Amino acid sequence: MPRLSEFYGIVIAMYYEDHDPPHFHVVYARNRASVRWNPFGVQRGTLPTRALNLVREWATQHGDELMENWQRARQGLPLQPIPPLV
Repeated sequence: MPRLSEFYGIVIAMYYEDHDPPHFHVVYARNRASVRWNPFGVQRGTLPTRALNLVREWATQHGDELMENWQRARQGLPLQPIPPLV
């Protein structure tokens, strides 16, 4: 699972050849979720509210980079790291 970013103990990753709609995966402690960024929402799994709010803020700031990485993953190209939330 290629990591895109990591901040405050939250790991953001994206799989190659994953299914539509465009989304990323979040791991935080024992929690795991699949998250869309446009429109933002949890597809599967759960995250604590605080972690979900941080992920929402990060995804809002990096929507274009997420889409670029989604397209790269679909083409089997290396994914580009995305800066963490600071």
